[in-house]
Amino acid sequence: MNTLRAGLLTTAISALAAAMLAACGGGGGGSSATPTGTVNVQMTDAPACGFDHVYVTVNQVRINASSSAADSDGGWTTITLATPQKLDLLSLTNGTMATLGQATLPAGQYQQVRLVLAQNQGNSTANSVVVSGTGTEQPLATPSATQSGLKIIRPFDVAANSTVDLVLDFNACKSVVQQGNGSYALKPVITATPTTVAGIIDGYVAVAEAGATVYAEQNGAVVSGTVADSSGHFVFSTLTQSSTNGNYDIVIAQTGETTGIVTSVPVVVGATTHVSTAAQPIALPVSTMNSVSGTVTASANASVRALQATPAGTYEIASANANLDTGAYTMSLPVAAPMSGAYTGTLPVSLNPVTASAGHYTIEADAASGAVKTTPVDVTAGAQTGVNFSF
Repeated sequence: MNTLRAGLLTTAISALAAAMLAACGGGGGGSSATPTGTVNVQMTDAPACGFDHVYVTVNQVRINASSSAADSDGGWTTITLATPQKLDLLSLTNGTMATLGQATLPAGQYQQVRLVLAQNQGNSTANSVVVSGTGTEQPLATPSATQSGLKIIRPFDVAANSTVDLVLDFNACKSVVQQGNGSYALKPVITATPTTVAGIIDGYVAVAEAGATVYAEQNGAVVSGTVADSSGHFVFSTLTQSSTNGNYDIVIAQTGETTGIVTSVPVVVGATTHVSTAAQPIALPVSTMNSVSGTVTASANASVRALQATPAGTYEIASANANLDTGAYTMSLPVAAPMSGAYTGTLPVSLNPVTASAGHYTIEADAASGAVKTTPVDVTAGAQTGVNFSF
């Protein structure tokens, strides 16, 4: 794990602190002392598709009580790193985190976090990727990230005389997109979760399936992701409690194997829910893989998802970003029926094939504008090409 050295900011002048406190709904009860708390910011990552390394260099973390505050508005508290630190996001999986620093804030609620990155300059690649198997570091373009910062809107509370750990989950897989000339750009997908409302889900896949991508999903959308380690162990360390957002579905995907789905997994603050153990890991049968490819109107700046429906729900099995210049995309999907079972609290969870779903997917294109288009595909007959979307 990379650990960053971050400087503590001094508390803002009393007039500004009082204004921020009033905006946050806090109050000192007429006391001359402003109650404060501490926020400790950490970063982790979901798996990245097709990369050995995804590097970003962090300069600052900025926090504001207003979700609409612009870069030049007041009310910002800034955590400035003593030395900009280059992090390999792909080393921050399975519960591993990098600490970005701390700041003292007036007690109250905060809405916005910005992650400010260093710039690529000349031959210095502050932000870069290494495509799997190439060993070559290529620059990663970061529009706006080096100026105003990557914006994350997520309310969290800072209580007086306490510390809240805020974890930024950087989904590198969905955040890196290829351009027509073969270069790469950052289209950030980041969430923030205070550990005060979070719990853990963990489990094991068979050792032969080490390296499998594992997703925690809700309503067919990926909330967080990780990679099973060499022992088959996977961990989701900061999932919001089920009483707030509902239970989670755990989706296991790996090339050459059928998909595994464990539904209705609860999360309790401060506790760990086990979906499988080292003694009884989840083992999935092999599957032929076939590709789905096509183009999306390039100006849509779209992401593409492969969704698979079962009687228990619909799940995201794979995703890709369309090329920013050409709109081209491709995904590889299992032909075999997914294996699905509900979590009941008793292990092992029984997974059974959903035969009717074998090879059947809905391909969804999501444009940056919010427009969505879908089309069904059946990969049982082979690769599906020309699955195109026009926006």
